[in-house]
Amino acid sequence: MDIWVALSELLRNLALGGAALVGSLLAWRQLSPASSQARAANTQAALARRSHVTELFVRAVGQLRDPNLEVRLSAVYVLREVAKDFPDLSDPVFELLQAYLREGGFAYGDDEPPVDIREIIRTLQARIGEAA
Repeated sequence: MDIWVALSELLRNLALGGAALVGSLLAWRQLSPASSQARAANTQAALARRSHVTELFVRAVGQLRDPNLEVRLSAVYVLREVAKDFPDLSDPVFELLQAYLREGGFAYGDDEPPVDIREIIRTLQARIGEAA
């Protein structure tokens, strides 16, 4: 009689283990599409953010030569933030700012450069300070 009780308990435990395994597999199958959808949504959001930043970069580049000081200054600030928030874009930003200063043909004599140029210089000096 003890053998039958032990055997029934063994069969019951095997059945419960099998039911738990089937339940786990079914739950995993339900979660798998949801997690892949979440990954796809995250990837899409990252691409949208990257596209927005690229648009900001391009717009700021065009605004560096604007006749209004406020527009040029905001372009410098946007480029500074792009470089800070996206380290992989920092090199192109700083190379652009250096080329802008180098090729701009600015001649101030004894006068102090306008605030946008001073901000570019300050941004580049901060970059040099970070590298040191």
